[in-house]
Amino acid sequence: MESETHNPETHNPEDRGDDLVGLLTRNQRKIFAYIYTLVPNRADAEDLLQETSLTIYEKFGDFEPGTDFVAWANRIAWWKVKRAQQKFARSKVVFNQEVMEAVAATAGTMQAEMNDRHKALEWCLKKLNERDRRMVLTRYESGSGVERAAAEAGRSLQAAYKALGRIRQMLMDCVTNEMQHSGIARRETG
Repeated sequence: MESETHNPETHNPEDRGDDLVGLLTRNQRKIFAYIYTLVPNRADAEDLLQETSLTIYEKFGDFEPGTDFVAWANRIAWWKVKRAQQKFARSKVVFNQEVMEAVAATAGTMQAEMNDRHKALEWCLKKLNERDRRMVLTRYESGSGVERAAAEAGRSLQAAYKALGRIRQMLMDCVTNEMQHSGIARRETG
């Protein structure tokens, strides 16, 4: 999955609103994950996500077309978290500025690695035969399970467990190989 960038061809204010909604919808989980690495509990992270989303809406005109939307949004989230530190200081959690900055930097690095892993997984999924791909996607679909994947694939539950284990191992090996290959490619070009 590539970094989300804003379409520089969009000039109509209504289109920019559509762009904002699309970018927020596609990236809300990433922004929330970033915030949640910086605050002590989920409820606070959810509140800060709402505040961050409101500020993103208000400042979307400042977003530079062609740049990384998630990085821009995470910068807004960073400042929201910093302002909320006073609230957290009254709780039992005490924030050390250096630790918070280290966690934020690590979260950014992890997000980049997860994006690389998602790209590798997408590529590896495409390499699977149609039956295996459909089975693994059904298994991990929200609200689904092995039973449903087995039924849709026309396999017994035991055969489905064995097949899914084999498919997972193939995907893990494929993703590992892709990550190693892309790491080599990055070192050679860097």
